[in-house]
Amino acid sequence: MLIAGFQKLSMVDYPHKPCAVIFTPYCNFNCTYCHNEHILGKDAPLMSEDYVLDYLKKRRDMLEAVVVSGGEPTLQQNLSAFIETLKSLGYLVKLDTNGTKPEVLKQLICDKLIDYVAMDIKAPECKYDAVTQSRCDLQAVKRSIFYLKNYGLPHEFRTTFAPELTREDILEAVDLIDGAEKFYLQQYRARKDGDPNPHPSSYVLETAEAIRAKIGVCEVRGL
Repeated sequence: MLIAGFQKLSMVDYPHKPCAVIFTPYCNFNCTYCHNEHILGKDAPLMSEDYVLDYLKKRRDMLEAVVVSGGEPTLQQNLSAFIETLKSLGYLVKLDTNGTKPEVLKQLICDKLIDYVAMDIKAPECKYDAVTQSRCDLQAVKRSIFYLKNYGLPHEFRTTFAPELTREDILEAVDLIDGAEKFYLQQYRARKDGDPNPHPSSYVLETAEAIRAKIGVCEVRGL
């Protein structure tokens, strides 16, 4: 599998588990706020899969899980085989995804290759293409939501509160995942000078409270 980045230790990316994070290259979205834009294109730098696996073999006494993130991991042709290798090493595996490849997600769930999924809900339906700067198949996104809500796999949904989104946009976006057990509203972080400022913390917290009133769940990250 193609690998464009590797974080050897994280205490926050897998719930309550010390983990490593693998970043795959390429994405079918081009979100305005993405902090991994350097690995999204065809010229993304790559690193050795053998190096990553060798490290993970040596750190099984310290790490409990591996997060496969991106980019968009479900675009990788050898994703299943790579995760099988991670499972053979005894690791729990979390997948970060934008939900645009629902059949890949479904197969990973049915084959019991993943233990946790974090799926991004980018925007309300009317702004999905604008925020992702792509032509998004919303029916595919909705199928991924359905699989996560109905197939019994631990998961979370999350939305980055990008500057172009309003409170009303977020409240409309969460209609897509009504009935979810976990939802996280994530504060946007500017990538460089000149980027738009994030929403004030008070606005984010008030929006989170409105989400809880609407769908019953919401935690805030990044404040």
